[in-house]
Amino acid sequence: MGAMKITTWNVNGLRAALGKGFLDSIAALDADVLCLQEVRAAPRQIGDGWLQCLDELYPHKAWNPAARAGYSGVATFARQSPLELQLGLGSPRYDAEGRVIVSRYPDFLLFNIYFPNGGRSLERVPYKLDFYAYLLERCINLLAAGEQIVICGDFNTSHRSIDLRNPKQNEKNTGFLPEERAWIDRFLEQGFVDVYRKLYPDRVQYTWWTFISNARTRNVGWRLDYFLVSHPLAERVQDSIIHDDIFGSDHCPVSLIL
Repeated sequence: MGAMKITTWNVNGLRAALGKGFLDSIAALDADVLCLQEVRAAPRQIGDGWLQCLDELYPHKAWNPAARAGYSGVATFARQSPLELQLGLGSPRYDAEGRVIVSRYPDFLLFNIYFPNGGRSLERVPYKLDFYAYLLERCINLLAAGEQIVICGDFNTSHRSIDLRNPKQNEKNTGFLPEERAWIDRFLEQGFVDVYRKLYPDRVQYTWWTFISNARTRNVGWRLDYFLVSHPLAERVQDSIIHDDIFGSDHCPVSLIL
């Protein structure tokens, strides 16, 4: 099997992104599988013309919109049909928000995930931490059963100080709370590899910039979008690329080449 390119991108509203050159961007990215988060739309809300253009690039599409209109939602677009698809994690508490699609490929399971945001006043931090815990338990069981796993998406957490421009000022803000960061440690302790950081231990690159105060131009950003890959599969990683030159959202795409 030749190299496979998987790209993850929080598009911050697919309808908005389509109006900002999304089709040109994904054509240039040329991924075999495209995992989108914060789609905020069901297929019926996207114009037929756009859907036809998407079909030409990606004939196989899975959508998992949230129950609440215009909120959250993930979609996985693929050139080849996956062997199996599962929408959600199998828990009503997490699945109403349209945060997960699992696709089976011949030698791994691909989790496309939009992790919860802890909220400005931290009101959703407990839910976010419970989501991490539930997912990790699920993954531990799958790894024990011999599965290989790729988790990608918007983790809504920067792991270490190198992963955001202003770590000191953000220690009490969601996305860089010690208890959120500890969950990424736990995934790594259970046999996952943060492939970008393994390949580039000292490189400073971000994947998200607030729309406020010209943050992107000044590169005041956070690395929130990751590929975590189970240990044996990590040996097959050729590269991981943060495409911080691609616009159209407050996040940029990130790719994994296996």
